[in-house]
Amino acid sequence: MIATESLSKRFPRVTALDRLSVDVGPGVTGLVGANGAGKSTLIKILLGLSPATEGRAEVLGLDVATHGAAIRERVGYMPEHDCLPPDVSATEFVVHMARMSGLPPTAARERTADTLRHVGLYEERYRPIGGYSTGMKQRVKLAQALVHDPQLVFLDEPTNGLDPVGRDEMLGLIRRIHTDFGISVLVTSHLLGELERTCDHVVVVDGGKLLRSSSTTDFTQTTTTLAIEVTDSDDHPDGTRAVRDALHARGVDVLDGSGGLPGAGHILLLTAQGDETYDLVRDVVADLGLGLVRMEQRRHHISEVFTDSEQGGEQSTGAQRKEAVGHGS
Repeated sequence: MIATESLSKRFPRVTALDRLSVDVGPGVTGLVGANGAGKSTLIKILLGLSPATEGRAEVLGLDVATHGAAIRERVGYMPEHDCLPPDVSATEFVVHMARMSGLPPTAARERTADTLRHVGLYEERYRPIGGYSTGMKQRVKLAQALVHDPQLVFLDEPTNGLDPVGRDEMLGLIRRIHTDFGISVLVTSHLLGELERTCDHVVVVDGGKLLRSSSTTDFTQTTTTLAIEVTDSDDHPDGTRAVRDALHARGVDVLDGSGGLPGAGHILLLTAQGDETYDLVRDVVADLGLGLVRMEQRRHHISEVFTDSEQGGEQSTGAQRKEAVGHGS
């Protein structure tokens, strides 16, 4: 769907993209990086709206430098910034965008009704956009990106400004774009947890450079670390501490902490040494008369890519990295 080769974009005081080479296939692909990592710049180049300083890129087999208009006919784009006219309704706006994409009047109205229904705005479609909530405005932007039935859509930070419920609903819509309609998606975000839950493939950029590109399952493969959670009892009001002390007594090193899982302070982490580790934990919990809530292998998080690169000498500010590894709710 997308291919870049040594793609660079330099401005007078900053390099937004630095020799970026990456391939993106069909499905839902996440483009993750801190604000300023080059995500929006890459999308503008892929749409043929901004020329690259050097290198080349193709979208749907079309060269972005020479076929920008043809690419925009086949690709939908949901921008990050607020760009909606406040004094028209969602129906009027999306019909207008459909007409601009080449649909005849009747088809534009029919597609608009279907698309607004799909994004959950059917009842409110005749109200002026200026009275919409942030979540409703994001849905209008998504609808105009889909109305002309593109082969591929670029969604730039689609969950910006949304509360946790709104984010979950938007992520569900994004997933359905591909599963229900067969449209491939490139979605940008600085919240890694969103991409882990939504995407088939993840591309990680930092300072305009590619850190890693691989399937989500490769990112989140299981580790040898076990996460253990237990209940308390009358005899052991702090069941977590009792299990930790009992395992320590048997020579097992145990750490407190969430390890990226909910319930920080109530999770024990230890390294599995085969099936005997599972048997040992089971026996210790049973001997203490506690209940075992869960015992599961921990999974890697995409955020560890940033941690590994930082240890390897990548030059990004701590503030950028902290922002980019936020998991969201």
